Amino acid sequence: MKKISFVIVMLISNNLFAESDLFGYWLTPGSIVLIENCDKHLCAKVETIFVEEGRDPKLILDENNKNKSLRSRTIVGINVLSGFSIDDTEQKKFKDGKIYDPRRGREFKSSIYLKEDGNLKVEGCLAFICDDEEWLPLVVTIKDDGTKEASLKYPPKDESPEK
Repeated sequence: MKKISFVIVMLISNNLFAESDLFGYWLTPGSIVLIENCDKHLCAKVETIFVEEGRDPKLILDENNKNKSLRSRTIVGINVLSGFSIDDTEQKKFKDGKIYDPRRGREFKSSIYLKEDGNLKVEGCLAFICDDEEWLPLVVTIKDDGTKEASLKYPPKDESPEK
């Protein structure tokens, strides 16, 4: 009986991470990232970046990075979040972490908040100056040919007046 109880407790605690609205694909202003649990810390891997027609996003380098030795790496595949610890509950707020902004080539102090509408408020601060952006959750499906297709998890509601 103790063995069964232990298994049930383990399944329940593992499902807390699996069912969280935080983990998965997110649409940012310039990319799509995948947020995952990496050894009880948040990580957000850049899956793709938005570039002009004819450019391959997988070839865009991190050329703005303040660290010259990292300028030859591609932006796709890098982790942009660090220092955000995950506890064993359904967290909605994460503080005292850092976010890397490839457009500026800088890392900023950061806080992340899962909003009631399902969107993610991501804040970055340099000294006392802070800015934030909202990331939108995505549903990503893998097609038969292996390509991924993304759509908004919560499509915008039509707020136009009815005629």
